[in-house]
Amino acid sequence: MIQKIGRIALYIGLLLTVSVSHAQQLSQYTARYVQKANELAQNEQLEQAIGQLLKVETKRAFDKAYVSRMLGILYWQQGNSKNAINYLSQAVKSGALQDDQAWMTEKMLADLYLNAHKFQDAIKHYTALLSYVPEKQSQSEIWWRLAQSNYQLSQWKPVLSSIEHYKKHRGKMAQPQLSMQLGALLQLKRWKSSLPVLEALIELEPDNTAWWRQLTSLQLRLGRNKQALNTLALARLGNIELSDGDLRLLAQLYAQQKIPEQAALTLEQLDPNNQQQDLVIAKASYWQQAKEWQKATDSWLVAAKQQPKYYWEASQLMQQQRAFADSLKALSHLDPKQAKVALAKTQAYFKLGDVENALIEAKKADQYAANNGDIEQAKRWVTYLEVLRKQSQ
Repeated sequence: MIQKIGRIALYIGLLLTVSVSHAQQLSQYTARYVQKANELAQNEQLEQAIGQLLKVETKRAFDKAYVSRMLGILYWQQGNSKNAINYLSQAVKSGALQDDQAWMTEKMLADLYLNAHKFQDAIKHYTALLSYVPEKQSQSEIWWRLAQSNYQLSQWKPVLSSIEHYKKHRGKMAQPQLSMQLGALLQLKRWKSSLPVLEALIELEPDNTAWWRQLTSLQLRLGRNKQALNTLALARLGNIELSDGDLRLLAQLYAQQKIPEQAALTLEQLDPNNQQQDLVIAKASYWQQAKEWQKATDSWLVAAKQQPKYYWEASQLMQQQRAFADSLKALSHLDPKQAKVALAKTQAYFKLGDVENALIEAKKADQYAANNGDIEQAKRWVTYLEVLRKQSQ
């Protein structure tokens, strides 16, 4: 959230301007050193410029503050933030600087504290700057720096307050401000308030999958499953890169809204090499709910290759489609000592006109039946098929 604040050239320019405008306030003694330091600084001889200013010995408050300010700027340009902070702090604390000059000096100090990750010190000085903001300076920038500092200290409510002030003075927010606002809202578990922020982020960065995914997650957290479905569906229509996990979630949401065909079609978009058991089962179930019998059967057969128990679902759909011979092949993979398997074979053989094998399976069902329903059904089949066999003899 923190970006390096590169404003050295601007401050050096202001330094030179201020040197002229305040020349009369400086003693002649100090002015000579200041002028020489300015000339050296313009020629990028920073070490020599600093050396000139360190020679100044004066008791005049303004001279001391002004020289400290210059030293702070030169040390900043040199990359020595420790000394820059030290001298700029002296200049600010003196109270001898005036108006815009004083404000700009404290602004530099606050920026240095922010860059140095001394966030509490940065907040102190940024807050002081808000009591008076020169006409040509940006109040929104100060609020943004305050938001950044508070964010680093996990002070979420001040972050949100600073962001609101930023928006008031700046207008529409950009991605960095919206992202920070979202982060603070999520930390405070303000789920509903996070929704419009995420929508704004999606408007700014429609290709960013993270925003779509996070919006979906929040909608689900709030129990707004239909909205979550619409969000993910819209992302897919917009060719947003969705992961397999996203697509599986989308399929589940379609199923929840009783749109099983779309649920199955969504899973079809996954990597065809992805044959995870739960995925194949979900696809088969969705096709079955959509009454796409053949597609459901094919999916159950894929699942059965991993776990033979799913041959049962495939066999039932085959019988439903009057594919009795195929149903028998599927049933052959199951435990023949299960009453329900024997009963299913009984019906398949009967439909194929094979009364003898149907009777054999019916007797097996009668033998293996463990519950009253299966027992009664098996006995009825045995009685009926024995009558048929006698009639055919």
